[in-house]
Amino acid sequence: MKRYGNLYSQIADYDNLRLAHKNAQKGKRHYPEVQKVNAREDEYLAALQRQLQDMSFKNSEYETFIKRGAKKERLIYKLPYYPDRIVHHAVMNVCEPIWQRSMIRDTYAALKGRGIHDGVRRFKGFLQDRPGTMMCYKFDIAKFYPSIDNNILADWILPLKIKCKQTLALLREVVFSTDGLPIGNFLSQIFGNLFLTPFDWFMKQVQKVRYYARYCDDIVVLHSDKALLRDLAGVTQEWLAENLRLGIKGNWQIFPRLQRPIDFLGYVFCDGYTLVRKDIVKRFKRRIQQIRQNWRQMPVQKIVNTLMSYYGWFLHANAWGLWNKYVDNEIRCTVDTVCRNNGLHNPLRRIYA
Repeated sequence: MKRYGNLYSQIADYDNLRLAHKNAQKGKRHYPEVQKVNAREDEYLAALQRQLQDMSFKNSEYETFIKRGAKKERLIYKLPYYPDRIVHHAVMNVCEPIWQRSMIRDTYAALKGRGIHDGVRRFKGFLQDRPGTMMCYKFDIAKFYPSIDNNILADWILPLKIKCKQTLALLREVVFSTDGLPIGNFLSQIFGNLFLTPFDWFMKQVQKVRYYARYCDDIVVLHSDKALLRDLAGVTQEWLAENLRLGIKGNWQIFPRLQRPIDFLGYVFCDGYTLVRKDIVKRFKRRIQQIRQNWRQMPVQKIVNTLMSYYGWFLHANAWGLWNKYVDNEIRCTVDTVCRNNGLHNPLRRIYA
């Protein structure tokens, strides 16, 4: 296995820090802390470069808050934009290509060129082998991010591909800033992906699993043999506990996919067709209702972004009838009016051209 050295000088390079600052501020240029750095960019980046060069960079204190989702609450960790988020982007600019090459093809979370829709296309391809995918083993990791062992990540996982001691020291500073991986930290998603990469290869190379897909800690295995999947369930739980000190949630399932659809990647995969998951459809309906009632007060770009975001979801499912039911002529005329009044392009015109 090839390991990479001499990475730290690339991370601390001034041009890389400038690129990291450019990437980190996307969608955040209106933040006061971003504007503060932009006002004296050269001064701030030069100071950050000195911190990295003399190895004095320290992870800042986290600000934490509770985010309430549809199904559960999450403790979110937030770091200052400067210097932390810029440093994290600087690390990703250099290390992400190395890390991504070490991963299997069918893991999709937080990777360039991949993602939910890439996963959907791949997963539909799996299901084309109907006899070979009759049974589904679906499971996810219990309390994944908080349960990640920092010592395993820093001492085993990260050195698998990186031998540069300065880079590893910088990564350790981030890894040991909390117990487990902090949700909201820019590097947490790639670290989480890396943490399960040895398990991915164990499943593919040792267990010879052909149809295996993972999105973060949500994992699906497809096979023709139910008994084999039952044996595999025991093997996976044992391997994860012994090697990564992780446990599987108690709601893991093995079931025939022709009798029950597979809920994965935000979609429901049935035999021969695909639906958008119910909670996403519910949110879509609420958003449409908000647009109908408040379109005069809502920012134009927010209306357009909302519709196109959901169009991206519906495009990969058999949901054209549902889309047309709610994005009806009234909504389309409303969007066209507000776009024309504000001199903006209306992307819905392309959909209905």
